[in-house]
Amino acid sequence: MVNPFLRAGRVLPVLAAGLLLAACAPPAPMIQPDEVAEAPPEGLAEFYDQELSWSECGSGYQCAQVSVPMDYDTPDGETIEIAVKMHEAREQSEGALLTNPGGPGSSGVEFVESAATIFGDDVLASLDVVGFDPRGVGDSDSVACYDSGELEESFGITYEVETDEGWDAYLQDSEDYGQACLENTGPLLEFVDTVSAAQDLDVLRAVLDQPQLTYLGFSYGTFLGATYAEMFPERVGRFVLDGAVDPSLDFAELNRDQIAAFDVAYRSFIEDCQAGADCVFDGEVQDGIDETVDLLAELADDPMETSDPDRPVTDADLLNALVIALYHVDNWPVLTSALEALVDGDASQVQFLSDFAMEREDDGTYPEDQGAYRAINCLDYPVELDRDAITAEAETVEGLSEVYGPYFGYGEVSCATMPFQSDAQRQPIAAEGAPPMVVIGTTRDPATPFEWAEAMADQLASGILIEYDGDGHTAYGNNACVDEAVEAFLLEGQEPQDGLSC
Repeated sequence: MVNPFLRAGRVLPVLAAGLLLAACAPPAPMIQPDEVAEAPPEGLAEFYDQELSWSECGSGYQCAQVSVPMDYDTPDGETIEIAVKMHEAREQSEGALLTNPGGPGSSGVEFVESAATIFGDDVLASLDVVGFDPRGVGDSDSVACYDSGELEESFGITYEVETDEGWDAYLQDSEDYGQACLENTGPLLEFVDTVSAAQDLDVLRAVLDQPQLTYLGFSYGTFLGATYAEMFPERVGRFVLDGAVDPSLDFAELNRDQIAAFDVAYRSFIEDCQAGADCVFDGEVQDGIDETVDLLAELADDPMETSDPDRPVTDADLLNALVIALYHVDNWPVLTSALEALVDGDASQVQFLSDFAMEREDDGTYPEDQGAYRAINCLDYPVELDRDAITAEAETVEGLSEVYGPYFGYGEVSCATMPFQSDAQRQPIAAEGAPPMVVIGTTRDPATPFEWAEAMADQLASGILIEYDGDGHTAYGNNACVDEAVEAFLLEGQEPQDGLSC
């Protein structure tokens, strides 16, 4: 059985609320070199030269809308708006730091609203920290697919894809979802790919009056940053890419690596849990894995009732909880409590974590741009609708993790049934000619394996690798050694030693 709306194969976003900053950096000189940016690309002058109309949108914040072409191949055609929110430097501004929290599909506007708890004091004093919603996301012109009621119904469906009837139903429902995205989004659906978003990023650089781009990207944001560096190497300033994605991987390779990484991360959680006093798992780590598999099987056969008779907790809900809680070690006690309550017959905490993972509000509503993740990923990763090959791959990934493997198969169907298919080329990114860029990997990162950071740093002609020996997704804000190195680079241009271990 497979639940395709469990977001199989997903590069999950950063839990922004969990990014806590501990370190500070020294006062900063001017971050941007004193030089004039090159002329705008042909046909794009009106976008690069536009004057923004800023308005106050909270204490210390300014907001604006930036106009960009929907299709960069026809810049005189339809335009779309990109939402921008700036946390103004607390002291004299020395430049702008653009950020992307990942996803794809996470809101940079929402992310920067938590700037005071994410970035160090000296960063906040010296830099205008700028968040933006990429095309297709949030307050920008965005993707819309199903409404909340349709999503709620869809999330409860499972398919026996081993049968012809189940496979056909899965295909039809996936096609229906894609058609809903097209009907509710319009022509923008074809142009929410990362290459287009990178071109938007250069427009943002220009309208913020930055000769070079200073950038901090997390998770998917590292792929966006690397794509930008490949396209505009001469405009790269100080780049930090945390929780890096290997640009060369195809859909299947990405999925396999991520399943293995979640397995490593969950075993680390169990080991930590068993070292405490309140762990539901006795014995060795493998015993905890076995008990988790049993819990998933029990909920698949007999969902557990909750206070809402229409929403029993299923194995999909537990799997969602086992995904989202691994993003930050501060969430581990929450997962421990939820598992203990589940074993005692109370599924409410697991349901809370599952709803949090799926961004479901208490009133049953979901974000209007819920389909942005699929729309963006599917334009970035080519797939083929080959049942035999997809089934064989699902059998392969099932063996990679007893807990996660059975749930992360058949994701190719979600992309193969979208109205627009990807022609992107999955290949290494070297960004020849760009200045040094800092790449960070966490050794037990569940969503972006450390090996991906090693690969990105190796591929980039000027990549500098920082290794954080730890748990959770991304490192900046979670380790004083990483924080010090990142902020010294962003604020002073001080390059960390390649291979620095924190």
